Amino acid sequence: MSGETILIVEDNQVLREGLREILAVEGYHVLCASNGKEALQEMATFNPDLILSDIAMPEMDGFEFLRAVRSRPDWVTIPFLILTARGEKDDVLVGKSLGAEDYLVKPLTRQELLTAVNARLSRAQEIKLAQLHKAYEDSLTALANAIDVRDPYTRGHVERVTAYAQVLAQQMGCRDALMEQIRFGSILHDIGKIVIQDEVLLKASPLRSEEWDKMREHPITGAEMIKDISYLAPAAPIIRHHHERWDGMGYPDGLKGDDIPLGARIVAVADSFDAMTIDRPYRNGRTLEEAYQEILKCSGTHFDPKVVKAFQRAWELHKIQEIYSTTKTSVPSLDST
Repeated sequence: MSGETILIVEDNQVLREGLREILAVEGYHVLCASNGKEALQEMATFNPDLILSDIAMPEMDGFEFLRAVRSRPDWVTIPFLILTARGEKDDVLVGKSLGAEDYLVKPLTRQELLTAVNARLSRAQEIKLAQLHKAYEDSLTALANAIDVRDPYTRGHVERVTAYAQVLAQQMGCRDALMEQIRFGSILHDIGKIVIQDEVLLKASPLRSEEWDKMREHPITGAEMIKDISYLAPAAPIIRHHHERWDGMGYPDGLKGDDIPLGARIVAVADSFDAMTIDRPYRNGRTLEEAYQEILKCSGTHFDPKVVKAFQRAWELHKIQEIYSTTKTSVPSLDST
């Protein structure tokens, strides 16, 4: 790892230069300050990727400097390593309580320094990626919920389908990359409906044949929308094929049996179950028990029998019912919209 900016805060010039040289040789961009006050002045114009700071310094010591760093929202995640000749237990506890990630006691070897710096920078990068991942997922959910905003009768559908699908995937032993594909496929399974006109999407009576043709295009549209986004592309087959049927009578491609991607087979059950429980202007939603029995009835025709078995296990463990009860939102009547 190299190229990151490290701020060294140390009043001993010889030691400061020694640390700077070690880190610079490794490819790091190194900036220096002789105390906390100077360091804060430096940080007024840049945010370092890591701070390596002494404790005992004039004008502003390391603890006061650490408090100042952790008081700023834009600095709170910067890894802070305390470097000091003092190794007493009380100092360690104070540093940790203020949010220091590590505590290095002088003198330390080149290897000790680089090991600590590399480890903390790697961990910081993992946290940033996790935060970016979460922000990305939240944005996708908000985008998918644009469908719910247009259609108040399906409010909460995205969250419930995603939760149901995750439980089914866990019951089937899915791991890692496939779990992520299923999560994003669930979130975005209906994203193609965003191009469907309101008079079709929100129609208060059963759709005519030509209107159904438009609706049946939404899996293709959704898959096309995300196929060139590298982060989401693996979920495209789930989006395209979540309306396929086990017996080959689904759409858009009429895939049959194991030719349907597993993630799409899982989302198909989750999506259908939730759709059955939603009230529509032209019919009342089914009870959970009624929808459950319909899923079982359609095993081997609409749905993969293995996925239905996973759904049955999740039902018997009350996981499906718990998701419904915790994510269900009140749906406005026609008079209130």
